[in-house]
Amino acid sequence: MISHHDALIYTMVLTAAADGDLKDEELRTMGNIVQSLPVFQDFDPEHITAVAEDCGRYLSKEDGLEEALEMVRNALPDKLNETAYALAVDVAVSDGQLRQEELRILEMVRHMLDVDRLTAAAIERGAVVRHRKP
Repeated sequence: MISHHDALIYTMVLTAAADGDLKDEELRTMGNIVQSLPVFQDFDPEHITAVAEDCGRYLSKEDGLEEALEMVRNALPDKLNETAYALAVDVAVSDGQLRQEELRILEMVRHMLDVDRLTAAAIERGAVVRHRKP
């Protein structure tokens, strides 16, 4: 079983890797999130690479995406489900483009974590506004 920190990072990695291309902006966003949000206050940011690589190993397996999502759901306490979804959305919009593959992963994450549609819409709108470029 993975920790709640790992689960949050897995959620971000799954979203960033959805289109098969981890962009620098997405990686920077993940690093900034891990270093700045209170949910990661007792997590060593030096471990983010190892956790991301572990998630990547799951993704390379047959049915790895479903397995990784199941691990995320099992590791997160209910009160962090919306947080996980918000972090995934932040990563998805950080490069200024939402690709179809990312939208599909976000929908899977939303359903897996039982984030209701209204809450998800608010999270998505907030992320788009925060990451908008002039």
